Amino acid sequence: MRPIISIVIAAIILLAVNSVFIVSEGQTAILLQFGRITEAGFKPGLHFKLPLVQQALRFDRRLQTLDAAAERYLTSEKKDVNVDFVVKWRISDSAKFYTAVAGDQDRAQQRLAPIVKDGMRTAINSRTLKEVVSSARSDLTDSLVQTANKAAMNLGIDIVDVRIKRVDLPEESSVLRSVYERMRSERKQVADALRAEGNEAAERIRSDADRQVQVIKAEAYREAQTGRGEGDAEAARIYASSYGKDAEFYAFYRSLEAYREAFTPANGVLVLDPKSEFLHYLQDSK
Repeated sequence: MRPIISIVIAAIILLAVNSVFIVSEGQTAILLQFGRITEAGFKPGLHFKLPLVQQALRFDRRLQTLDAAAERYLTSEKKDVNVDFVVKWRISDSAKFYTAVAGDQDRAQQRLAPIVKDGMRTAINSRTLKEVVSSARSDLTDSLVQTANKAAMNLGIDIVDVRIKRVDLPEESSVLRSVYERMRSERKQVADALRAEGNEAAERIRSDADRQVQVIKAEAYREAQTGRGEGDAEAARIYASSYGKDAEFYAFYRSLEAYREAFTPANGVLVLDPKSEFLHYLQDSK
């Protein structure tokens, strides 16, 4: 008799244990009966079920994070940008979540990523590059959350927030090339301006030097001419004084000067009349 009582008591305890389940804080649960959902949306606490017939499945309803890989998108200006973002989501409907992805969070994220990326593509396609990288991106993410939530509703998921981590320009992007060309053009303009200023300063220095050279030459020429004039004046005075003292000697001296000038070329030839006044002193010397 006792063994039967023990078996009955053990069966009662087993049935009692299998007729209750606990949902912890931060969890939700559904109740399955022969593979079909009979009840969902259990809140934290102690709940009852039919033992051996019903099965309780618990899901984490805390905030989850989807860290998406960078994707390339086109702005309204047809400029390429690489955008990577983070999605914060949680389970909103446990029954839909189980039906859509069998309660697998990895599968849920695989289904969620294309939804958010499509919404991101639509949002960026309608905005300029400046709007994407500026503070106006908050409007982009707000509209993206609303759009993506409509598509994610069938997954039993609620998208809480989408945050853009980084916006980069592709290395082969035309924007990078245009930025590089603009920077190169600006640097070239600065270099050309500096070069022009240097050339202007050099030309100014050369002009000033040439002017000073001309002034020095003019001063030297003036002083030379002054000296030559004074010398000529002194020579004329001496000649005049000599002429006044001895006119014949002065005439003789002038004739010698004329002979020297006439016979300076070594191969020079003069054809003169023997009675010419030019040969006056030569004739007298015979």
